Amino acid sequence: MTNLTTLTAAELAEAISAGDTTSVAVTQAHLERISSVDGDVHAFLKVDTEGALAQAEVADQERAAGNASSPLAGVPVAVKDNIVTKNLETTAASRALEGWVPPYDAHVVEKLRAAGLPILGKTNLDEFAMGASTEMSAYGPTHNPWDLDRVPGGSGGGSAAAVAAYEAPIALGTDTGGSIRQPASFTGTVGMKPTYGAVSRYGAIAMGSSLDQIGPASRTVLDSALLQDVIGGFDARDQTSIPQEWTSFADAARAGKQEGSIKGLRIGIPRQIAEDDAYDAEVATLFQNNIDQLKALGAEVTWIDTKTFDYAVAAYYLLMPAEVSSNLARYDSVRYGVRVLPETSQANVERVMAATRAKTLGAEVKRRIVLGTYALSSGYYDAYYGSAQKVRTLVQQDFADAFNQVDVLFTPTALTGAKKFGELTEPKDMYTSDLTSIPANLAGVPAISLPGGLAAGLPIGMQFMAPAREDARLYQVSAALEAALEAEWGGPFCANAPELKESNR
Repeated sequence: MTNLTTLTAAELAEAISAGDTTSVAVTQAHLERISSVDGDVHAFLKVDTEGALAQAEVADQERAAGNASSPLAGVPVAVKDNIVTKNLETTAASRALEGWVPPYDAHVVEKLRAAGLPILGKTNLDEFAMGASTEMSAYGPTHNPWDLDRVPGGSGGGSAAAVAAYEAPIALGTDTGGSIRQPASFTGTVGMKPTYGAVSRYGAIAMGSSLDQIGPASRTVLDSALLQDVIGGFDARDQTSIPQEWTSFADAARAGKQEGSIKGLRIGIPRQIAEDDAYDAEVATLFQNNIDQLKALGAEVTWIDTKTFDYAVAAYYLLMPAEVSSNLARYDSVRYGVRVLPETSQANVERVMAATRAKTLGAEVKRRIVLGTYALSSGYYDAYYGSAQKVRTLVQQDFADAFNQVDVLFTPTALTGAKKFGELTEPKDMYTSDLTSIPANLAGVPAISLPGGLAAGLPIGMQFMAPAREDARLYQVSAALEAALEAEWGGPFCANAPELKESNR
């Protein structure tokens, strides 16, 4: 009998459509998988068994009536816990929101429900999406299914680990500086950061509003494309939402599997990133192997200069904390969330707010609030925040210049493979780990990570970046590389993932 949890989302959708299985059976199989392994992985903060099965039953009824609402109707999905879900607790992995049940759905959740995708539950993350390893969660870390002694990346390690551990076929994440793509690299999965504004941020708990972007996590390029087809599109409630019709990303991914699909495609290797000594030697070797694969597919690979990329991390860690400082001011303990009373009997709003934020916010969140407040303070605004904005403009100009020369850019997704616990908690290590992922967020361009192979038994991701609004181009080129690598591996990369060993339980 076929193990339903090891099928891709596309395969599950096909099986459900053909009547070979049902959404209820598929959803139940994933719920059982979660029950079996999530004690080790801790990918989920909340599992909605009753709600997921009820949604699956409706999906089956609609399909039986000939009213399947989308190609993915009936396929279950997991949602990162900083994306609000009506009547289902949303905490952003922070004690500040413990017990908060939103009265509304995020736009992407509305779209999931309308498309008939049962929601399995909410996945773990670094608190308020601030971290690179999912160790900063107030509710405990998530473990990497490839090696339970290693991190799954962050901030969206829960969604990536859930997909890698076959607890969910697809999931949603958010990407502010690499929080979808770096976990994808660490867990051997696919993670896509769409063009800024291609997917509505309405209902995503804000971290850095000019940088945040919701996107899909999956085990294949096609599955991510299918999920973006569901969640993308214009939303008037998000003032940054792009008012345009998007072509089918799934069609682009399927086209990428065809022979000669990227022949003549111009691929640029950013010299300032790819030649950085910070890369592990094994990552650099694997990167060259992937370049050779692209050349064999007929792509034209060239080196290009992206001079300001060296300054992207420094600029990002001034701009993002400044926006954090502003966005997190709303957690005042007055309107919603946890409230902590001060020890003094002379309590007022200011003292209650101070006591609550001191008690419920983690160290990394506090660090970024303080850094951002300082950068925005009188006398320092121009020197820090203003200068960082100028660097951001230069990074955007560098991308524009690059895409006048090439069609896509190609880099490793991260500097290393998955780290052991404790190796990405120091600020310097945490922040510099975003070297290759941050530029795409500063420029607002789409970027995707897909498995590029194994180094020392751990997955290593490769990243493509394209001009804004050219998400389909990313799906096509990444699907082409994925097909070539699958031919080399003898099947999908995720099939190489080791089962969770009994000795690790």
